[in-house]
Amino acid sequence: MDNRKRFSFLRAIALAFMMIWAVCVLYPLVWTILGALKDNQQFLLNKPWSLPQIPLVWENFSNVWNNYHVGTYFTNSLIVTVGSTLLALLLSSTTSYVIARFRFTGSQVLYNTYLASMMIPMILGLIPLFFLLNRFGLINNLFGLTLVYAASVLPFGIFVMVGFFKTLPKELDESASIDGASFYGSFFRIMLPLAQPGLITVGIMNVLNIWNEYIMGTVLVNDPSKYTLPIGIAVMQAEMQYRTEWGPLFAGLVLSILPVLIIYIVFQRQIASGMTAGAVK
Repeated sequence: MDNRKRFSFLRAIALAFMMIWAVCVLYPLVWTILGALKDNQQFLLNKPWSLPQIPLVWENFSNVWNNYHVGTYFTNSLIVTVGSTLLALLLSSTTSYVIARFRFTGSQVLYNTYLASMMIPMILGLIPLFFLLNRFGLINNLFGLTLVYAASVLPFGIFVMVGFFKTLPKELDESASIDGASFYGSFFRIMLPLAQPGLITVGIMNVLNIWNEYIMGTVLVNDPSKYTLPIGIAVMQAEMQYRTEWGPLFAGLVLSILPVLIIYIVFQRQIASGMTAGAVK
């Protein structure tokens, strides 16, 4: 077997493996969407994995949005996700710029500390974090949850953004300084726009992590009106165990998946390019 045939054979195996993997990943998603368009009778009398019957039960979405407070949970998740992502981007970009551009005593120690914190599960600090937030009156508070989420994703943002700022020529800073730009003007007008691929990558990864976070939200929020979407879906699932309303439950899952799925589909190229652009200096 020559090299060309060997390459074609390996390519065919890789393609077959990727197709099998794609089916394994997409099947639960498709099954969830189909389940959201069924009523209870179809779940009980037909096979659970069968196709929904016509007419499709679109009322499941309005039912779960209004009667099971998914609209409130969705709004809370949106507020917390947007607020913590913007705050984390601001803090990670400014911190990364200083670490990448300036050498001062302890800069490398500070950077290594951020990197080391990525290896420590956030759950280990939940108990002292709970008492700290309780002392400041931030339990059952969306603002407190926003601060916690922003701090939890900050190390990853610094890790990615430091690599981006190191790839930018230092002559840009010098040229801006000669033209009379201040430190803040040079950063916000020149350096930050050039690091846009890194910001997009970090922002999307933060949104995905924060939107789906469950454990910290469960500990720090016990007011039903402040539940985020993952917590609300879990509570709804526990309640529906005694009602077997599978259609609305699947509809709630679809509503929770849809935003991050759209974001990933729209920005998948930026994620791939952003993760590789800052990897090599």
